[in-house]
Amino acid sequence: MKFLLIFIISLFLSNSLSALELESDGSDMPAIVTVEWLQKHKDDSRLKVIDLRTHEEYLKGHIKNAVNIPGLKSLFDKKFFMPKLDYLTELFSSAGIDNNSLVVAYDDGGFIFAARFYWILEVLGHTNVAILNVGYGNWDKLALTISTKAPSIQRKEFVPRVDSSKVQTKLHTLLAIGNKTIIDGRKVSAYEGKESSAKRYGHIPTAQNFACTQNYQVTASGNKMRDLKELKSLYASLPKDKEIILYCDGGAEAALNYIVLKELGYKASVYDGSWLEWGNDSSVPVENPSEKK
Repeated sequence: MKFLLIFIISLFLSNSLSALELESDGSDMPAIVTVEWLQKHKDDSRLKVIDLRTHEEYLKGHIKNAVNIPGLKSLFDKKFFMPKLDYLTELFSSAGIDNNSLVVAYDDGGFIFAARFYWILEVLGHTNVAILNVGYGNWDKLALTISTKAPSIQRKEFVPRVDSSKVQTKLHTLLAIGNKTIIDGRKVSAYEGKESSAKRYGHIPTAQNFACTQNYQVTASGNKMRDLKELKSLYASLPKDKEIILYCDGGAEAALNYIVLKELGYKASVYDGSWLEWGNDSSVPVENPSEKK
């Protein structure tokens, strides 16, 4: 009897440790991973690498076994909102992603499509996702194996668990003016009202401008995400105890700010309609600095 009890306890501890080890491999997955991290985990059966570039670019060369999901074509509907849930569920299932997958996304170094992909997965409840900290090809030639052939994909069943706290609507953003921190992730000229992707010019009142391009540096070999210690000082003025709403032109640039702020410990969400919705709606207020000069 005593031996049986010891055996049961040992078995329980063994299973518990295995579960903890599995959870550790996923739950502590950083939001921004390096090429070295990818090398270390390349043989993990749960790893799924996603290439967000165009299909034409993908066929010219991609990280071996990476699955192509063209960002502009796949991650927006006709009005540049997040696509419908059934479409996204099928998209991710067909790409071989399920709830146990460790997903790493990369693009050409603009980072916005990889970030958009990351944010959508998080909205759908999948938190084991990261973006690569460099654009495609911005690494030593021997670091990663490149292929021109699309891999054979084993379909998985992606089960969404929607987290509405990560996405905001026009009404939520309107009510946030003067009450919450609002961040505009567009370039300075758009924020100042000198150019616009919508009918109206300027920005949402009280919004602060943190262009998403500040999150990475341009190098001779390609773009690379800045170190988190450097980014920490960039966002130091923002409150960590209050929710931050992010927007841009169409929700992709804001997603890059979202990743960085989340990794730095901020409470952030993305206004999906962003300026393409807000700037075309005459019923909501705008502030246009260029008109004051």
